[in-house]
Amino acid sequence: MSYYYHRERKGRAMSSDHDHEKMEEARDGEDTMEINEMEQTKVRLMRAYVESQDPSSQEVDDLMMRRFLRARDLDVEKASAFFLRYLKWKQTFVPNGSISLSVVPNEVAQNKMFLQGFDKQGRPITVVLGARHFQYQGSLAEFKRFLVYVFDKICARMPGGQEKFVVIGDLEGWGYSNSDMRGYLGALSILQDYYPERLGKLFIIHAPYIFMAVWKFVYPFIDKNTKKKIVFVEKTKLRSTLLEEIDESQLPQIYGGKLPLVPIHDS
Repeated sequence: MSYYYHRERKGRAMSSDHDHEKMEEARDGEDTMEINEMEQTKVRLMRAYVESQDPSSQEVDDLMMRRFLRARDLDVEKASAFFLRYLKWKQTFVPNGSISLSVVPNEVAQNKMFLQGFDKQGRPITVVLGARHFQYQGSLAEFKRFLVYVFDKICARMPGGQEKFVVIGDLEGWGYSNSDMRGYLGALSILQDYYPERLGKLFIIHAPYIFMAVWKFVYPFIDKNTKKKIVFVEKTKLRSTLLEEIDESQLPQIYGGKLPLVPIHDS
């Protein structure tokens, strides 16, 4: 690892301003599948190391490695360690490669997540009804498995040329009985640690005042890149805000669009 890190650090020290400029360009174009020259170089460095540590990484494409790189601001050393942790988690948490609905029956029964339509950039749209989420005995472990099922289902829905998805988090009717701090932090950890650079935008709508107490607790755990993708939408501007990024034909009916909600396990 020392050779690759030394090379990475040396190049960064010699042209840090240039690298920063290129990194910003990569961020500006992060919704495209194109990998620029600087990213290609860093992906090669990262791949050389992680494959030496875990041969299973040979099955991973460059776009996935780029997502882990971008999540660590194109720092090869940090991204490599980050990615190897992901591989270890995947092997232990999802040993069969996917989560079966048979192991998340309580989460499915709550019927709180839906998947239908695409935004104007071609990103799949999922709707979460927060007032349908409740804790129960053993709920955290099952909830985490359900989230992996959900994220994998969303990612499988992505058309060619797309890496991200959009979430509409609807909190209408949400109350303290729906509050699940461990669940929220668990969801955040899975999204940021194991599905980095997958979230395109999160619209939080119908947020009640009491939710803000929970939000203040969760907010410090959200990384800076994810924070940029979260938008609280005013009730009076709900439809117009959503229509800026989602065509009416792809917007759920409950928000003035044309599509019925489709439970994610039926999508």
